[in-house]
Amino acid sequence: MASGSKHGDDTRGSKKSQRGHPVSLVTRSDSQVASSSQMLDQLRSKAAERNRPIIPVILSGGSGTRLWPRSRAMYPKQFIRFLDSDDDSFLGTTLKRLPTGSEFADPILMCANDHRFLVQEELNKAGMEHSHIVLEPTARNTAPAIAIAALVAERKNRDATIVVMPSDHVIRDAQTFREAILKATEIADEGRLVLFGIPPESANTGYGYIQKGERLPEADDAFVVDRFMEKPDVATAERYVADGSYFWNSGIFVLNVRTFIEELRYHAPAILAAAEAALNDRKEDLGFIRLGTEAYKQAPNVSVDYAIMEHTDKAVMMPLDVGWSDVGSWSSLWDIAPHDENDNYASGEVVMEDTHGSYIFSEKSLVATLGVEDLVIVDTEDALLVAKKSRSQEISNMVKKLRAQSRKEEQQHVRNARPWGFFETLSNSPRFQVKKLHVKPGAKLSMQMHHHRSEHWIVVKGTACCTIDDVAQIVRENESVYISATQWHRLENPGKVPLEIIEVQIGSYLGEDDIVRSEDIYNRDPDETK
Repeated sequence: MASGSKHGDDTRGSKKSQRGHPVSLVTRSDSQVASSSQMLDQLRSKAAERNRPIIPVILSGGSGTRLWPRSRAMYPKQFIRFLDSDDDSFLGTTLKRLPTGSEFADPILMCANDHRFLVQEELNKAGMEHSHIVLEPTARNTAPAIAIAALVAERKNRDATIVVMPSDHVIRDAQTFREAILKATEIADEGRLVLFGIPPESANTGYGYIQKGERLPEADDAFVVDRFMEKPDVATAERYVADGSYFWNSGIFVLNVRTFIEELRYHAPAILAAAEAALNDRKEDLGFIRLGTEAYKQAPNVSVDYAIMEHTDKAVMMPLDVGWSDVGSWSSLWDIAPHDENDNYASGEVVMEDTHGSYIFSEKSLVATLGVEDLVIVDTEDALLVAKKSRSQEISNMVKKLRAQSRKEEQQHVRNARPWGFFETLSNSPRFQVKKLHVKPGAKLSMQMHHHRSEHWIVVKGTACCTIDDVAQIVRENESVYISATQWHRLENPGKVPLEIIEVQIGSYLGEDDIVRSEDIYNRDPDETK
């Protein structure tokens, strides 16, 4: 089930847009802040007394197709800074939301194999190097992923509580969110499965809904879940909002691992069995936990709502009013963005005249608009999107068409992330192409060979160590080396500053899959050349 609201990132206080137009945020008076801080201290004290770890579980397997062309399969939305005011990516902000400390342990992250180094980099930035990164060998829904995370947490401490969060949601009021998590932990300790419901601000048809039932006797702000509803039509959504007992499903859960595993065993034994087998068949790889592929494939591809929450008698909902949004489309991103006097958000080289209610982003080129309204215009290095804002939910259908045509614009950007840095295509022709390689300090590419192309490396910044046929040489700025087809070679940055290389490739075939590796410090498979 999906969910949603119209706010933005963690609290930054009262805020104005780039052009002075006020933005709607969650704000609190000084007395409210003081009271909230006192409550948080009390909850922290209780959390310390309970002596049970609270482990964040972050689900980072999404592809973010509705935010194409900025979000791509190999670099989806959780790794992107979408607004000029953002200090971190969505994932980076999510990591900082429940910081490692007295009440929260290092997180467990569930992600796809293709994104493992991106996730690792975000963890390093957040100072969470001791976290667990679990790689899903095949795409599955939330129930198998959360089952794996619960088993990992149980092996750390069978009395642990997990806080399950998507990696790409936005929460303005981080302090109130932490208070809610600590309150929910107390309820979860009593054998309940807690999920958060968002008070609906509109009759949104893009979210699933939860209807609250009776209030829990032991908690004033928690309710038995009466029922779950899928995404409704407009008339039904309007009826839900008018009723007052319906909430958006946030997809955020607080679960005692023993209780959750017991409910899995009763309601979804096939999921639990597949998760246990996949974890038992795991392999460790550079700190990543690789699940057993064949075992994990046996897990039913269902959501945790469908597998557990709709069937258990332990489901409890807590209302959560913290400025939440799942940022599931360009229109929802426009909702949380700062607006000018004409309700536009613009980033990059943009000139507007008689333009209203639009989201406009330019990565490089000048975008000029005249006499338009309610548009989404996103101009990247290799793709341009122009869409009605009201139809931005349908962009995922366009991405399906791109995938069916095997368009590279669906998979990756002009700049391609790699564990050693990135490369960027500068010029592309049938028999030659020019790239810029950016190699992080201390990083090295694999020892490799190409059958169909030769390469010319020119150092434009930093110092390179180039190995060609077992002969290593230092190459400095404004120096170059030449590698013939079929020669084994490796590029390394031995320095303390980034290394930048201009690479000219010439040959009959220039695809990234013309790479044969003999040694790779990142343990990449031969087909990891997207």
